[in-house]
Amino acid sequence: MDKDILELTIIEQRDSFENKKEFLKRSLDSNICSSKKIIVISGIRRCGKSTLLKQISDNYSNYYYLNFEDERLIDFDYKDFNVLLEIFFKLYGEQKIILFDEIQNIFGWEKFVRRLFEDGYKIFITGSNAKLLSSEIATTLTGRNLTKQLFPFSFKEFLEYNDFEIKEIYLTKEKSKLMKHLNKYFQMGGFPEVVKSDDVDELKQLYQDTIIKDLLVRFKIRETKAFRELVLYLISNITNKISYNNLKVNLGFSSTTSVKNYVDFLEEVYLLFSLNKFDYSIKKQMNNDRKIYCIDCGLVNANSFKFTEERGKILENIVFLELKRKNLDIYYHGGLKECDFVVKEGTKITSAIQVCDSMDLIETRKREVSGLIDAMKSYKLKEGIIITYDTEDEFFEEGFKIQVVPIWKYLTLVMYKK
Repeated sequence: MDKDILELTIIEQRDSFENKKEFLKRSLDSNICSSKKIIVISGIRRCGKSTLLKQISDNYSNYYYLNFEDERLIDFDYKDFNVLLEIFFKLYGEQKIILFDEIQNIFGWEKFVRRLFEDGYKIFITGSNAKLLSSEIATTLTGRNLTKQLFPFSFKEFLEYNDFEIKEIYLTKEKSKLMKHLNKYFQMGGFPEVVKSDDVDELKQLYQDTIIKDLLVRFKIRETKAFRELVLYLISNITNKISYNNLKVNLGFSSTTSVKNYVDFLEEVYLLFSLNKFDYSIKKQMNNDRKIYCIDCGLVNANSFKFTEERGKILENIVFLELKRKNLDIYYHGGLKECDFVVKEGTKITSAIQVCDSMDLIETRKREVSGLIDAMKSYKLKEGIIITYDTEDEFFEEGFKIQVVPIWKYLTLVMYKK
């Protein structure tokens, strides 16, 4: 590409990056800067990856920075990497810290990054495509990288942004304020810009940008109308089980393979996730129906087609995201009864979790408890958890210990004691 345009882009981007004063800080793992490995930060667009890079940059007196999503870099290819280094050196002298934003847009980036790493550079990179990053890392950067998946704000981060003190016990007035924050989080989600603006239109625009830029354009999808209908259907049916064949029939796709590929694309850009039913046979896991979850409850509320508000589904989706944030190996249990989540550590299932809005109704209580007990029996567990909107209890059933935990406590205290 044109060398003068590249130099101007570097200068202007660096100026804008350094002058970014007002931004919502993210939780920064202590080992990100101390690790000698390449740091890979991946996640859906606008979840805060660039902000995290800015926080990281504050730990260094100087560095090189470039965001490859800039339209001026549309002609940049792997042959320009050496020119890029020359310009960096010319402008800022010899530095050993490099920050690359959305580098996955450039073919061959991983070989360039590996060469820099072997030359002694400390490198931080971001990307918005899970499969692209993971596949390239697996083949070229194995053992040289540390990957961090970034999500929109957790409820704990949401409270911290709102200067709300997290405690074990709240006075009545404090509890009322806590629940208002919880309900706002349920409604608007945790995308940093939306947390700051409280603007539902930003959620609608983010949804459209993801569909168009990250999916239709990037994957060259031709069945535009059918694809949009598929995404709308899935985002409107979070926590439900899906079958590729049923989606094909109901939405009029030409093949089951097309549906599977489209769902994979949605996972690659972090918009949706699918959850497997646990089975010791990997083949059976792949053949069973999957449950669908969304990256953010605000996106669901702003863009889905809903006849009624279902708070229980939002609760379950939020718990799923919290388990993903902790990088736990999770599944759903489907035996004689169903349990929302089981967590696998090594070769064993070590915990079972059920989620429901309320246990006030006898039928609901019976269903949730029996599903949890079925999972505990299946995996020889002695206790399990039921997460509700705002109920706290502890009891024994059939000799099993069951803890009932309100979601606010689970998201702010329980998960951070593990």
